[in-house]
Amino acid sequence: MHAVGENGGARVHPTAIVAPEARLGRGVVIGPWCSVGPHVVIEDNVELISHVVVDGHTRLGTGSRYFPFSTIGMAPQDLKYKGEPTRCEVGARTVVREHVTIHRGTAVGTGLTHIGDDVLIMANAHVAHDCTLGNRVIIVNNVVMGGHVTIEDDARVMGSAAIHQFVRIGHAALVGGVAGVEADVIPYGSVLGNRARLVGLHWIWLRRNGVQSAEIHRMRKAFLTLYPKGVCEEGPFAARLEVMRREFGDEPRVREILAFIDAPSRRGLVRVARGDFSTAETEGA
Repeated sequence: MHAVGENGGARVHPTAIVAPEARLGRGVVIGPWCSVGPHVVIEDNVELISHVVVDGHTRLGTGSRYFPFSTIGMAPQDLKYKGEPTRCEVGARTVVREHVTIHRGTAVGTGLTHIGDDVLIMANAHVAHDCTLGNRVIIVNNVVMGGHVTIEDDARVMGSAAIHQFVRIGHAALVGGVAGVEADVIPYGSVLGNRARLVGLHWIWLRRNGVQSAEIHRMRKAFLTLYPKGVCEEGPFAARLEVMRREFGDEPRVREILAFIDAPSRRGLVRVARGDFSTAETEGA
């Protein structure tokens, strides 16, 4: 890692403004009209294509790419923020498309906004303060999220969805387009609508990622034990949860769902859709 002006192999366009204190890795490309603040660390082979603003105590991971008019590490939209040196981190090989905004954390939150490795954030999306996105997450155009949202590995959030602050989106879950998500989505869950309702599991992701038919069949039975025939009220949820735990708790992915449900939550679980959705098949990238 080298400071600006040292022979670190970085290529900086003459119109870019890069603070002398910024740290640039080898092979970094900073295109026209970009701005890089003094507390920024840019790892090897990162590309800022043009008109990208990076500020605050921000680290950009190896091989990540940033398209025009994206802003990374700017101050959070939180009236309690008083300029504290909070952070923003973006992982390796992540792609941030046009007009995306990613804000740094707050002192009253975790102090960190974290984006994992191999993430794709499409145009016009907003990642708010103190959010955590896992690895291989896909955020489609115009998605907005409030502060403190957690999105686990391999989740997909389709276009124009809105996610309430403190919501958790579980591993490999699917949030449908234009969904308003006010509560937590279980791992492998699939939610649609405004307000978002659980309509099944993300069966297509499971198949595409090599989960065998026998395991998918067990997961389907476990899901229908917890949410029988999609009826919102069929015995206490806690009782159905214990049946699911007893009969299917030996399945690793079912255990993952159970652990997610058992974990502390500020928002509770998203409600199930009405009607019989036992054969629902929801598409996802």
